[in-house]
Amino acid sequence: LQAIIDEVNANSDTYQIIHEPQPADYYTKLQTALTGKVSADMFWLSQEWIAGFADQGVLSDVTDCVAASDSPAGDLDDYFPEILKTAQYEDRLYGLPWIAQPVVLFYNKGLLDEAGIAYPDESWDWDKLLEASEALTMDLDDDGKNDQWGFTIDGWPPPQMFAWQAGGEVIMPDLASSPVDTPEAVEGWTFYQDLIWNDVNTPPESILIERGAGNMFKQGSIAMFMGGAADDLDRVEGLDVGISVVPAGPAGRPTFAWNASTVVAGSVDNLEVVCEALVDLSDGIHHWKIVPPRQSLATEEAISEIEPRKAANAAEIAKAVPDMRGFNIIPRQQEWDNDFWKNFMDPLFRGEDTPGNLAAENRPNLESYLP
Repeated sequence: LQAIIDEVNANSDTYQIIHEPQPADYYTKLQTALTGKVSADMFWLSQEWIAGFADQGVLSDVTDCVAASDSPAGDLDDYFPEILKTAQYEDRLYGLPWIAQPVVLFYNKGLLDEAGIAYPDESWDWDKLLEASEALTMDLDDDGKNDQWGFTIDGWPPPQMFAWQAGGEVIMPDLASSPVDTPEAVEGWTFYQDLIWNDVNTPPESILIERGAGNMFKQGSIAMFMGGAADDLDRVEGLDVGISVVPAGPAGRPTFAWNASTVVAGSVDNLEVVCEALVDLSDGIHHWKIVPPRQSLATEEAISEIEPRKAANAAEIAKAVPDMRGFNIIPRQQEWDNDFWKNFMDPLFRGEDTPGNLAAENRPNLESYLP
């Protein structure tokens, strides 16, 4: 990042960007700085924070100044609409996305070869994922306990993804309802619950807490893992790992994209200059991080050039890009998320009630946070 900033600064006669990392307690420090109007001119926000900060008036509206830019990074038509909308609130733009990382399916080729299972591809659906997960869950040392599992899911990827794949929604695009109890959404929650039956498809929760799902995949104890396209799971020494698009649900294969934006503080005095820096910095980052949020840079060729270590799987990553999307974000997103996980997903994860009952019970609570 500093190398990018140095290059951007060297090409500018109007600004100099100073990088001030805040790796610990980032959002706590950021909110304190914003309250005191002493924050950095630009800073990063993951998608779930932007609407709330915009609603509070602590971000600058950059719609007009970005539109006036002639830089490729200022061309909003090049951004994936589903990603760009996470930087918007009430039809105004508050920053520029710098990454759009779709969830993909990583798989250990050696474990699938040993089990005689063909590698995942675009023909895989929910049924195939369940079938393969169960077949790959094994007791390798005959001690009566499984020590290899086909899959894992522990809150990641976001369970909302499975509701989408069934044709459901969690928060509607107009932010007016949270229909978690529709038949389509409940079908997604039911599949999610089917996936997490401990020791049939996935490791028990106690083992996941002790060892960590990502580490277990790297150690060869889990055969398949849904991770972000930029994750390092396909470059672990000693593992031959492939990537596929996620298996499709009844309504297709929409996949969650972790994304974040560089935004501008509402307290800046020189918005046009800061906006110029925003666009230039965004363009630099778009040539560093995968997957870039711009359609022209989210190709197999561009992904391979930006991150050569992903060249072997760049084609599969590019296939996932058209199906990626972010959340529909509300200003009170953090409160909504807390309620969603505590009162809905945690009981569902532990099988305390049926998905349909839990969804119907929790919908009124979730809708209480909507605008």
